[in-house]
Amino acid sequence: MNSTIWSLAESLGLLRLVIAMVGSIALMIGWLVVDAHLWHQSEGVSSEAKQKARLYNASTLITLSIGVLVCYGALFVINLLWALFIISDRVWASMTQTPLSAMEYVTLSWLVASVATVGGALGSSLEGDEAIRAAAYSKREQERRRTLERDNGEDHSHR
Repeated sequence: MNSTIWSLAESLGLLRLVIAMVGSIALMIGWLVVDAHLWHQSEGVSSEAKQKARLYNASTLITLSIGVLVCYGALFVINLLWALFIISDRVWASMTQTPLSAMEYVTLSWLVASVATVGGALGSSLEGDEAIRAAAYSKREQERRRTLERDNGEDHSHR
């Protein structure tokens, strides 16, 4: 956290903070789905196969959403505690020309959590797909996906 982000946080209204939060969470979820290839494509043209794919995708999105929301909340709390520890009212006032209040701590922590979540989405590219899948899927689902990948690989080799 530096004075630039302090000034930004000071100037943002509630609507922009909400948009930043929702946007960063959606970006994180979308990035994880795309980067780790978590979107399930229907194996067949039957309505049952399509329904199964929709259910897998919905459960993936729900699981990722819960995980990202929990991590976002934890990041917000950590940022808030850190801001309370390191930011002095004199330094804040000299940089932003406004007095430091509890709302400024909350606003700053909220903005930093959103910015850090976007950074986390980009940083997740450094993780292997297997690590992301392990976090997103149950053990049984991971085994099912490995079996499908193996079977599809064998099917393609016979053609």
